[in-house]
Amino acid sequence: MTCDPSLSASERLLNWFHDLDSCLVAFSGGVDSSVVAKAAALALGDESFAVTAKSPSVAERDLRIAKETAEAIGIRHEVIETAELNRPGYVANAPDRCFHCKSELYDHLSAIRAKYETAVIVNGANLDDRGDHRPGMIAATNAGVRSPLLECEIDKATLREIAKLWDIPVWDRPASPCLASRIAYGVEVTPERLKMVELAEETLRSLGLRDLRVRYHEGDLARLEVPIEAIEWLAKPETRETLEQRLTEIGFKFVTLDLGGLKSGSLNQLIQVSLNET
Repeated sequence: MTCDPSLSASERLLNWFHDLDSCLVAFSGGVDSSVVAKAAALALGDESFAVTAKSPSVAERDLRIAKETAEAIGIRHEVIETAELNRPGYVANAPDRCFHCKSELYDHLSAIRAKYETAVIVNGANLDDRGDHRPGMIAATNAGVRSPLLECEIDKATLREIAKLWDIPVWDRPASPCLASRIAYGVEVTPERLKMVELAEETLRSLGLRDLRVRYHEGDLARLEVPIEAIEWLAKPETRETLEQRLTEIGFKFVTLDLGGLKSGSLNQLIQVSLNET
């Protein structure tokens, strides 16, 4: 499976899959795994298979989008239930939480791979993921999972271009990591907290916002991250009062608005703080 640098990114990706007999795609329904799933479907047809995890850490909205996107792509698709909340390392929510989550997922996918004698499991990790805190990549390596976007040196901007070219409906969808990624490190992950985050984010979307995060901090505190241009509007009395009331009803005791705006992976700053204190 080689990626000829003289070819376009989409051609490199398709060629990568042409070297396989079959594959199983770890499919979340986001743009990354959707591009991988589409390439697999185009190159391998019925010998490609997408699997999506269902658990309390996956928002119902994301699960629905994954099903719709798989159908639009035209790839065989199955939803399985995972039990990462049964793993103490996941519940403890240390900075390696994602390792335990992905290990749970890949254990299930490895069993499916063995059952169907599928050649390889692939995920949607891309070139930009190399520079971030990604313990889930260690779990992928341990399970022998391949990352075609990474191996073909395709970054986020390029894969969005490919998704648009291939008419994948989520080509411009904002990133939507699992709900547990919103809970501050060191705060235990529970089904109740995951549901609080999910409902709070749906409340923000109902107000017209598209790209957002609701971060859960100790003491049932919600820290809202929205694009800079939306902060002034969100702080207006009529909007603020409605939002505070709804989030209080959901179960939050305190609601704060982050004046720094939306930052993907902002909770990773707490990892550096912890290291500096040791």
